[in-house]
Amino acid sequence: MTAAIPSVRPVLILHTGDPDDTLKSQFGGYAEQLARASGLAPDALEVVAVHAGERPRAPDHYRAALITGSPAMVTDLEPWSEATAAWLREAAAAGLPMFGICYGHQLLTHALGGKVGYNPAGREVGTQTVELLPAAAGDKLLAGLPPTFPAQMLHAQTVLQPPPGAAVLARSDLDEHQMIRIGRNIFSTQFHPEFGPDFVRAHLERFGRRYAAENLDVPGLSANVRATPVSGELVRRFLDAYAPA
Repeated sequence: MTAAIPSVRPVLILHTGDPDDTLKSQFGGYAEQLARASGLAPDALEVVAVHAGERPRAPDHYRAALITGSPAMVTDLEPWSEATAAWLREAAAAGLPMFGICYGHQLLTHALGGKVGYNPAGREVGTQTVELLPAAAGDKLLAGLPPTFPAQMLHAQTVLQPPPGAAVLARSDLDEHQMIRIGRNIFSTQFHPEFGPDFVRAHLERFGRRYAAENLDVPGLSANVRATPVSGELVRRFLDAYAPA
């Protein structure tokens, strides 16, 4: 017998990975940070750790899906990641509103016909400026936002080619595809709406030696980290606009 679908469906968080244990113990895992950014009560969310082999239910059990960032690489084609990509294709065909972040941004692109790979401009970390593009005009998710705003970045791979028909909504100096819309109600950002400045500073401190070896100006990046209130509201704005309870 098929289980009944509840009248108020939860928002799904597809959990694709976590920071290292030190950062996780201080700030929570990526699913926890995204849950806080959603503004939803715990009983309105269903977290599925796809990176640990868990599988979500059918798309019609949810009113929206959020996809976290991850230390994994989409191009590694891990079995759990490819299985999640297949679920995303099913969800897109069913019309489910979705919002992907960093790895989630790239996985949506990979699942729906675009191309992902290492960013030719190099690693992008710290607080950087996002610029809205003409395609953003008129989108209710972005209505009233300033033309530029700061956002937290933490990525080496990126969207090299968006899926067919996708609209590119925002860019940064190192990434031409910071935010895209696929169809009517699928959005994704390379930047991290869910990260606070304390997490980004701590990450830069923890991995500063590695980034310095890549010729990144770690002291300058750390000094530039600041609050990102505009980008920090995007997950809540998405849920309010496209997946109200």
